[in-house]
This record gives sequence, C-alpha cells and structure tokens, in this order.
Amino acid sequence: MRVDKRGWVLVVLFALVVLFYIFNLGQYLNLATIKTRQQELEAWRAVQPLLAGTLFFLAYVTVSALSLPGATVMTLAAGAFFGLGWGTLIVSFASSIGATLAFLSARWLLGDWVNARFGERMTVLNAGMAKDGGFYLFTLRLVPVLPFFAINLALGLTAIRTWTFYWVSQIGMLAATLVYVNAGTQLAHIDSLSGIVSPGLLASLVLLGCFPLVARKLVEGIQARKVYAPWERPRTFDRNLVVIGGGSAGLVTAYIAAAVKAKVTLVEKHQLGGDCLNTGCIPSKALIRSAKFLSHLQRSKEFGVRSAHASFDFAEVMERVQSVIRTIAPHDSAQRYTELGVNVALGSARIVSPWEVEITHADGTVQRLTTRAIVVAAGARPFVPPIPGIDLVEVLTSDNVWNLRQLPQRLVVLGGGPIGSELTQAFARLGSRVTQVEMAPRILLREDPEVSELVTARFRGEGVDVLVGHMAKRIEVVDGGKWLIAEHQGQEVRIPFDALLVAVGRSANLSGYGLQELGVTTARTVQVNGYLQTNFPNIYAAGDVAGPYQFTHTAAHQAWYAAVNALFDPFKKFQADYRVIPCATFVEPEVARVGLNELEARERGIAYEVTRYRMDDLDRAIADSEAHGFVKVLTVPGKDRILGVTIVGEHAGDLLAEYVLAMKHGIGLNKILGTIHTYPTLAEANKYVAGNWKRAHAPQGLLAWVERFHTWRRGE
Repeated sequence: MRVDKRGWVLVVLFALVVLFYIFNLGQYLNLATIKTRQQELEAWRAVQPLLAGTLFFLAYVTVSALSLPGATVMTLAAGAFFGLGWGTLIVSFASSIGATLAFLSARWLLGDWVNARFGERMTVLNAGMAKDGGFYLFTLRLVPVLPFFAINLALGLTAIRTWTFYWVSQIGMLAATLVYVNAGTQLAHIDSLSGIVSPGLLASLVLLGCFPLVARKLVEGIQARKVYAPWERPRTFDRNLVVIGGGSAGLVTAYIAAAVKAKVTLVEKHQLGGDCLNTGCIPSKALIRSAKFLSHLQRSKEFGVRSAHASFDFAEVMERVQSVIRTIAPHDSAQRYTELGVNVALGSARIVSPWEVEITHADGTVQRLTTRAIVVAAGARPFVPPIPGIDLVEVLTSDNVWNLRQLPQRLVVLGGGPIGSELTQAFARLGSRVTQVEMAPRILLREDPEVSELVTARFRGEGVDVLVGHMAKRIEVVDGGKWLIAEHQGQEVRIPFDALLVAVGRSANLSGYGLQELGVTTARTVQVNGYLQTNFPNIYAAGDVAGPYQFTHTAAHQAWYAAVNALFDPFKKFQADYRVIPCATFVEPEVARVGLNELEARERGIAYEVTRYRMDDLDRAIADSEAHGFVKVLTVPGKDRILGVTIVGEHAGDLLAEYVLAMKHGIGLNKILGTIHTYPTLAEANKYVAGNWKRAHAPQGLLAWVERFHTWRRGE
C-alpha cells in the first residue's frame, strides 16, 4: 500500500504538539519558572556557554517551527542568560529559521490542497504576493497585530518565495526581538509580559510597520511628479472626467460618472455605440439570424415538413442588418446620454497634457477642456497582416463587410477564431462557397479539441471547406482571377476566391489622439495596472484598447472600475476583478464558456474532475431537433465547486448564465441540482449535469447500509 508522506508527517507533528501538552512542557516556558531557576541556569551557562547557546538555539527553533507557545518567554530568557548582543543574535536567527520551517511545513502539507480548493482566489492573491509580498510581510512583522506563528502558516500557503520570506522575517522581527531581549536583561524586575511593551512602544512599532507602505506611496508620488514634471497642473478643472471613445467602455464610464453627479464629457469621432453596435456584435448577430433561418428551411424534413424553400435577395438581408442597427442605435445615442447628464462631443479628441483634452468638433471648432481625470476607451480595429500582394485586392474585415450588397460567389475567410468562424458559417448558409483558412491545427484554438471537432464537422457538413494548418503566404491576381497561396505541410496550395475576408484578430487603437506624444506607455495595448491606471495615475484605459479581453461585456465591466477609480482616487479605488469572465461564439452549434476548460487547466497544472451531460438526451433538445452538443463542468476533485464550464449546443450562451452566477457567488453543483428548472427547457441540462456529478460522488458505503436497512424492513 502506498504511504502518503504528507499524512505521516502531519501525524508526527500533531503527536509532538499533543505530547507537549500531555507532559505539560509549557511549564518550563513560563516567566515564573525561568525567574525561579534563573541563577541555576546562569551558572550552567557560565560553565558551558557553547553547549548552552546551541541547545537554546535548537529549542527556540523547535518551538517556533511547531508554533508552540513560549517564544516570547524564551526571548526574555535569551536576554537574561546571554545578554543583549548574543541574545539578540541567537533569537534573531533561531526565530527566523523556525518561522521558515513552519512556513515550509504549511506549504508542503497544505499548499496543494489550498490551491486546488481556492484556485481562482489564490491566483489573484499570489499575483499580489509576487509583486508586493515583501512589503506585506515586512509590515506584518513590524506591526504586532497578528501572532507571528499565524503569519508563518498563512504565508506558507501563498506563492511568496522562501528566501524572501526568510530575509524579510529576519529584518522585520528584529525590532521586536531587540525590545524583548533588552527587557530580558532586567528579568528580575519583570512581573508580567504585558508590562514589557508600553502603549508608546506599541505605537512606535505600528508606525515603523507602516513605513514600508508609506515609503511605497512616497516612491509612487515621486514617480508621478517625475511623469507630470513637464506640465503645469491647472488650479481648477472644467470637468471631473473626459472619456475618449463612445463604444461600450466609454458609454458605461460616462454613464457612471453622470450617475454620481460628476461633470463628464464623452468624445466620439465616428459613431456612438462603437464597434459592437455598428460593425461587431449587433450586425453579426442579425446576419447570423437570417442565415440560421435559411438553414432551418434546408432542414425542413427534420421538422416534419416535406420541403421548404425561400427566395431572398442578399442586399435585402444586409439592409435588414442595417435596420437592426438603426433600431438599437437610440440606446446609445447622443440624445439619450445627454438626458442622462453626459456632455457628448462628436469630434476628435487629442490629449495635450495629463489634464487637458483638445476636442475638434464636427463643425471644425476647437475646444480645450481641463479635467481631473481621463479615461481612454478608444477601442480596437481589425488587424490586416502584411501578406505579399494583399494590396492587390479589396480586403473585407468585420468593419466593412457590412457594406456588401452582392453575395460573393467564392469567399475565402482568413482566420479560425470566433469572428472568422461566425462569418464563415453565416456566408455559407447564405449561399457563398466558403473556404476557411487557419494556420493553427484547428479552428477555435482556445477551446477544447472536442469543441473544435464538433464545429468543424458541422461546417464541413454545410459545405464549408475548412483548411487548417494552412499558412497564407501571398496573394496573386492572374488574368483577373484572384488566388490565395497557402503553405500546407511544405506544399503550396492555390485557393481561388472572389472576395477575401480577413479575421485574424484586432489591434488596439493607440495613435491619433496624443498617447505617444504625451508619453503614455503602450505595447500591443495601453499598459495599465490592476486599477486600470496608465503610467500617468490620472489617465485610465478600459475596453479593447486596454485588454486583456476583447469582449463588449468585459469592456463594460472594466468601465465601472475605470469610472469609480478615476473619480474617487486617492480616497478609494478598486482593483479590476477578472475571475469570472464568460464568452460565447455564435456559430452552430453555439459555443459558450466561463472559467477554465480542460486545455487551460492542464496548462496551469490545476487538478480537476470532469462531469458531462450530452444534449441528445434532453427532452426539449429532442423536441426542437437540436439534440446535439454537451455541457461539460470542471470541478475541484471530490468537491462540487465549479472551476469552469463549456457548453456546446443550442442557446449555449443563454444556458451559461446560470454558471456565471454560480461561480461569481460560490454556488456549487449541489445547489444547482436542488434548484427547480422549468420542464421542458434547455436549461434542464444544467440540472442534469449536476445530477451526473452527484451520482458519481454518491456515498457508496452509506448506500450499502441503507440497502441493508430496507432489506431488514421487508423482513427478508
């Protein structure tokens, strides 16, 4: 039988602690005992100083490592027996080594369990500890709020480096060590431990403990002054906040600012609503809906209809898309936001100083506003790779594809991500011969392989030529014919097309409004900290321009933090929370996910269990002829706590909402199982997957006894 080393070590440590109390060894580590035997112990130390020092050192390390009571009294004894110099030296190293041993014990015994049980929360905590762990630990060591043994054990469960823990502990505990060792030199005059540290000394330690945090603030202040040095700060401000960009992040930021009665100006140079309303989420879903309707006609026999046909004009389909945009546009209009209290400026913004924004209005007039804070929400645009020959053809992207009024007969879609996949299927269903080209080994690369396989099979079944592992090399135009030349397994593949749609990602809008000129730090995005601040503390960024996600809902999520932090810092600010971020790809079968999938869990080394439910067993899915896909839930091994969920199937994005709520508020599968779900609905799948988890974790031993009980009741 395999022996669990951790279990044995835990038993041994527990036994040592129990023996300590059974044999009442604590009686030798109290003030009265040491004072009674002080002369005897001093005489022994005088005869054998090296042995006495070594044994005292080892005893102190043991007491500290096992988190036993008595370290304070032993510190006093060090002063009494070894004097201030040697006593401080012995205690300083013994306490630090003992604390580090306790730290390592906690990490080895409980670290894996804690990280598995509280994985997402520990990820956030460990990120903070990696950055500022030394500051936090130094403050805790200097401020006598928490017992040192509790700090040792708690820090062992984080990712702070062992060496950092050791040397910070040694330096941080030195002040208290000196106080107690010095007091121990006058042991005969001490009647109780409470009298050693006076209120004034406690206050001094607290102030000393706050020093690292104060020093950090001073450093940040000095850095800020250096950044702001070339500009003169206005004495008064025209606005509390200026927001650049009227997409999801900008609109929400401006709305929140107006709601808390701040004076805010929102600047947009194109169309309010941003990409989501005008070129992204809304038009794509309108197009997908029309295409899905046509696909249902082609599947008419599945619904008991012998045949069904539709006559349509592609131009009318695209006009419907524009009609949907026009219907929704008032939600994001200048009139609505003006009524909400936002000053809306239609024009171009340029940041001319950390507190000034110059606005060139649509009529050509120029206005310069001073503002306490700025939020950059400039969004992103489709990325067009520099493929040789690409300038020879008109390139369609998610920005301009909506201008089409004639259906391309042969369409090449370059890109296998969510946008490329959604448009691939929509145009195929509308009648284009679509070839999807992806350089990776599969489409939807961020999803689990089985998800990619399901979607790929559906695409191919609908006539899409899905070419994975194909890298676009160049574009040729020969005798009026257009060709994409791709490389696959070392061979060139020639793909003819009438129209080329590029969907290989999006680039943050970083130029044209003064970021580089001002000196705001950028890379692929505007670089921000956890509070969404740039290197200029009063300039924030949110949405696609800041990352790390490029979803409309995360842009709105970030906007709350950007608005509140910009308006209320330094009095209060909040770190953006990315723990529960849902996403959906609106292909058919629809793909939705929140939290970890198996691919990510393996990459991060996070232990998990998988529970599945196949949608082909669900009554409503069968009735709707949509009996395909699955619900897959990742949980902590042996627990019902949800780590992540992937749903593939009809209305997957809608079904996901229950799990987003559950993960956000710590609701496990047991409670989902205990919740009534309307019959017959697709949402029952969420309950059934919870039931599958419950059956897999049924208490078999208890059930065996229950079976015997029922047998006994039958009189058998």
